[in-house]
Amino acid sequence: QVHLVESGGGLVQAGGSLRLSCAASISIARANAMDWSRQAPGKQRELVARLTSAGSIYYAPSVEGRFTISRDNGKNTTYLQMNSLKPEDTGIYFCQLVLGAYDYWGQGTQVTVSS
Repeated sequence: QVHLVESGGGLVQAGGSLRLSCAASISIARANAMDWSRQAPGKQRELVARLTSAGSIYYAPSVEGRFTISRDNGKNTTYLQMNSLKPEDTGIYFCQLVLGAYDYWGQGTQVTVSS
């Protein structure tokens, strides 16, 4: 059974920073990819960042240059550093672990950016 637990969300003013963490119950070195997605109220969930096992990184155009995804295999934890936050970054942020044909999701952490 794979469990993912996100943390680090909260309320921040526009221009501020937050660092999200995602702790996994298995070795993330086994994962094909670790993703961060978000869902804003009334909108579909969107992929924000992806870090593959090969080291490839993808960022959504809306966060490119402001967000950084990273991982610490020794701690089985993935991070999302979010800088220069904007009100439109508000939403629930989810961590996802891709392992073969299976996807595993955390429960999400709320990020609210005030203007």
